[in-house]
Order: sequence, then C-alpha cells, then structure tokens
Amino acid sequence: MHPPYFLPYQIAWINDLSPLKLMQKSRQVGISFADAYDSVMKASAKGARLDVWISSRDEAQAKLYLQDCKRWAQLLQIRARELGQTIFDHERDDCAYVLEFPSGRRIYSLSSNPNALAGKRGHIKLDEFALHEDQRLLYRVAKPVTTWGGQLCLISTHRGAQTVFNQLIRDITERGNPMGWSLHTVPLQKAVEQGLVERINKKTGAMESREDFLKRLRAGCLDEEQWLQEYCCVPADESVAFITYEMLAACEEPGLRLLSIGEIEGGVGQTGRTDLTGPTDQVYLGGPLYIGVDVARKHDLCVIDVGEKIGDIVWDRARIEFQGRPFSEIEAELYRLLRLRQVKRACIDATGMGIQLAERAADKFNWKVEPITFTAAIKEELAFGLRADFEDRKLRIPRDEKLRADLRGIQKEVSLSGNIRFVGESGDSHCDRFWAKALRQHAARYKVQVGGAVG
Repeated sequence: MHPPYFLPYQIAWINDLSPLKLMQKSRQVGISFADAYDSVMKASAKGARLDVWISSRDEAQAKLYLQDCKRWAQLLQIRARELGQTIFDHERDDCAYVLEFPSGRRIYSLSSNPNALAGKRGHIKLDEFALHEDQRLLYRVAKPVTTWGGQLCLISTHRGAQTVFNQLIRDITERGNPMGWSLHTVPLQKAVEQGLVERINKKTGAMESREDFLKRLRAGCLDEEQWLQEYCCVPADESVAFITYEMLAACEEPGLRLLSIGEIEGGVGQTGRTDLTGPTDQVYLGGPLYIGVDVARKHDLCVIDVGEKIGDIVWDRARIEFQGRPFSEIEAELYRLLRLRQVKRACIDATGMGIQLAERAADKFNWKVEPITFTAAIKEELAFGLRADFEDRKLRIPRDEKLRADLRGIQKEVSLSGNIRFVGESGDSHCDRFWAKALRQHAARYKVQVGGAVG
C-alpha cells in the first residue's frame, strides 16, 4: 500500500514490476517524484539484493533526484545515510551522489556519462533518456547491469522523431514490441484528467480550473511544436527540421550564462585564475569576439549575437535583443561592443532598414564591420554554414527555449524551379536569433588582420 500522495498514472508506474518499462511523458507531471519513491522502496527493502543506479541528464538533475530520495526516506521514517559524492574513476571523472540504507543497498545518482555504469549491477533508471547525447551507447552499457534480476526503466520527454527513445516506442507500437517493453504514456491532458491540477492547487494555494491550467501552459509555449513535444508526447518531425535536436543537444552547454555588455566590457572572468582548464559557465576569457546582427523589420526583433572564439569553437557570450526600440539605442549598444579591442569582426544585415546601421558602422569602424545584403544565395550560404558548425560542434550555446525555438523554427523549402529559400518563425520572431547567429558564425570563419580580413 503506497502513501496517499500519488495519482493513478504514478501508481501504475510504481506498481509495474516488468523487467523493461518505458515512459513517454509530459513535463512537470511528478514522475521523477514518484520514481524516487520507487527507488527508495527498492533499495531499503529487507533482504534487497540490488543497488539502484539513476543516470540523469546532468549533475544538477542528479543532485535533485537524490534529494527527492532523501525526502522520501525521511517521510517514510526509513534510516538513510547520505554519503555525498563518490568517485569511481578519477581519470574519467566518473562519480555519483549516494544514499545508503540499513539493508546495505544504495541509490547511486549519476550524471550522463554512460561509462560510469560499466561493470555495475542492479536496477537501472535512465532519466530524460531522449536528452542524452549518446543514447545508443548509454543503452548498450546500461542493459547488462540488470542481468542478475534488475529492472531497466527509461523515462523521458521527446526530443525529435529520430531519437533512440522514439525508435523504441515505434518498435512497441508499430512492430509488435519484440523486446517486451511495458509502455506508459502520460501526456499533460491525461495527468490533468487524473487530478494533477487539484494536486498543484493544494500545494500552491491557487484555485485554477483544469481548463485554465491547460490554456495557461499552452499560451506559454513558443510554438505548436513545443506544445506537442513537451506536453503531448508527440515527437517533432525531424524530416522538416533544418537544425535537428541532436545537433542542438550536442552543442548545448549546461550552466552557460549569457553576459551583459557591461560584464564583457569589465572583463568577466579575467581574474588571473590558473585553475581554469577551459571555458566555464560564467567566464569570459578575454579571447577574440565576433558579432552577428540581424536588423529586424519594425515589429520584429533586432538581435546582436556575440561569441568568443577559443580554438575553433565559438562560445555564446551575449545576445542583446531589441523590439520596438529606437534606431539610436540599437546603434549605441552596438558601438559599445565594436569599440572593444577584442571584437575582431562583425557581420551586419544590410537589407532594408539595416542598410543605414550597417553602412554607418562600417564607416566608423572600417575593417571590423562587413555589411551583408540578404539575397537568396547569401541566406543559403549563411544557413548551411551555421548548420555545418552545429554538425561539427564548432559552437557552444546555452539551454535557452527562445533560442532553440528560433533555431528549430527555420525550414528549407525548394520551389518547383529548384530554388532554395528559408522560411520560419517562432513565438516572438521570424527566426531572427537564427540569422544573427548565422551572421556571427560567418564572421568567425575569417582570420582578421588590421586593415582587412583574409579567409
């Protein structure tokens, strides 16, 4: 008999003892909370034979999962000892956060390195499986861990139709389920029907109706793709995407924070530290900066995208956005950046109303600035150049829903005459963030010398 905290879909997941079980789910419906309870029950049971191993998408999630386990142990009055961080392999930096029970069994909560599971034995839970960088390797390493009676659980929101996660679901639903998975599907609508809103209202003190709750979450999405994929268990169709989720995930850097112009001017991170082994969350290392500027129409975004080039990789450092702001204000902020000696090149959209901004900047800063007129051929070069950089992992970006929506929103269309054009929009722009980043990457491909640029 489980505590009276769970909704029917949570109970179904906890009670399912199938050797292989998989859940496709909406965000924020309490599955991690319920699964942490299941982990505590497995590890704390009298006579328990196996440890529980959880692989999360990053270190922050690994810590949060173990905290949920600790809360359950306290609530159920089960003695548990938090052992902190345990390192398995110093060379590979494989580590886990550990909770130990009187049964002698432990819960190990790891970040996403697949190799950390090699040689282990127990129950395996792969949280947000579709977000892992190498799902195939992670699965190959994880599955043998359960050979001696452990349960393998995959839990995730979708990240496109071409993921290993979605391939497993298609095997279940379209190909006769040859591996024998037990499938759980929990879109937001199902969670709401089974009492999620009432549970949230009780926790927060709100009085929101089910209908208003669904409307509010839908209105908060940047586009229909986000709503369907994040909340409705419908994977995005990668066949029409120009930039795939796989490309984005490979270049997203957990914890990367964009800086203000003032922070860059002040040299954030240039503190003389010698313990930095590479670019970190909030550190501008003082390297060469490159800028891309997409000058929007009157009601669209104007975006200034700034990246620092370290080796052959460009790290996102700043993104300044203007909507409905006067030309003079945009120009003033751009000039603050162009005056920095670290700025080596800036490519500015010189189409339409961008002509004035680009030409004035080029007159004032000479070789630093290249006006770019958007023709069909130029847009094709910029778009394919940006995609190639994502494919080759030559940039690092933060986890940012608005940026992701713009990068995902762009689509390539081929006319009957064979001409290529790029179209798309997200909730608040015509993919202006995409074009600013494409211009920035174009700027960063050239070595710059005083007096001019050379390829």
